[in-house]
Amino acid sequence: MTGQRRLAVVLMNLGGPDKPESVQPFLFNLFNDPAILELPTPLRRFLAWLLARRRAPVARETYARIGGRSPLLENTQAQARALERELSDLGEARVFIAMRYWHPLTEETARAVAAWNPSDVLLLPLYPQFSGTTTGSSLKRWSEAAAACGIAVPTRAVCCYPEQPGFIAAAADLIQQALEQAATRGRPRLLLSAHGLPKKTVARGDPYQSQIERSASAIVQAIGRRDSAWQDIEHVVCYQSRVGPLEWLGPYTDAEIARAAREGRPIVLFPLAFVSEHSETLVELDIDYRRLAEAGGAPAYLRVATVGAAQVFIRGLATVIRDALARPAATASSTGERVCPLGAARCAMQGAAP
Repeated sequence: MTGQRRLAVVLMNLGGPDKPESVQPFLFNLFNDPAILELPTPLRRFLAWLLARRRAPVARETYARIGGRSPLLENTQAQARALERELSDLGEARVFIAMRYWHPLTEETARAVAAWNPSDVLLLPLYPQFSGTTTGSSLKRWSEAAAACGIAVPTRAVCCYPEQPGFIAAAADLIQQALEQAATRGRPRLLLSAHGLPKKTVARGDPYQSQIERSASAIVQAIGRRDSAWQDIEHVVCYQSRVGPLEWLGPYTDAEIARAAREGRPIVLFPLAFVSEHSETLVELDIDYRRLAEAGGAPAYLRVATVGAAQVFIRGLATVIRDALARPAATASSTGERVCPLGAARCAMQGAAP
């Protein structure tokens, strides 16, 4: 190894099926994750197989509505290329992609990183807000895969960046444009929609809900600072994509859409927890929820795009990486400080001061 830094940045995301035949194995990998089903391994594997088999036909129909496959990998590849350009001054910096439930799987990426022989590894989940079911699961799987590949170089992990200025600015840019368009049809209501989580998961100490609220507050404040006309924008944090009989975080996005429509309010909806387009934005938000809004008589329904590869967002991620490299190898938030409340027992920075 030479004296020059060879930095491997690993972008982590959920992954998605690349063809109809991939849907069932993708679902099996999802349900077989101990962070999703907290059951003994033999029971979890059987239940994962059963759930994947039962839900695959409906899921295939969902993906058929957007061409039979998830666009998530292509979205993430565009982010990776943009991020490499932003990091070009760091010497040799290569951005890899590790998906949790479909290719390129974490194990595949760990082998690729080991073969590249980096001097430093930085893990950057594409989930701005931490949850043990997403970032926590991805980091755990990386730790196992890296150990199996013999990766022993300094490794830093960014656990969350719910108020990162680049992320907030990119979101505020997109939302403000939609608000101005919606305002021609009446006083808009902004719905900040995040992926749902069972309430019992939060009750066990998962910090996801508190970080979602931090992101929402930061975005609303940023919009108000840009234009005084939006200082008092009415907004609701809500949650989508619930499944099964458990009680999930609320209020539910579909219920808030129906309420806004009944009240004759134009709707502006921003996917708060997603930075890339995939089935939950392109089908659930763009098709199903749009139909719900129109059937309810909403004057307008504007779904704001995810931040994707917006330059200000990518520059924000580059700043996160540079800041992390200036700290000792560890798992930390984008600021290096704990952003979870003390009651969040599953915080990735357990023991750090709030």
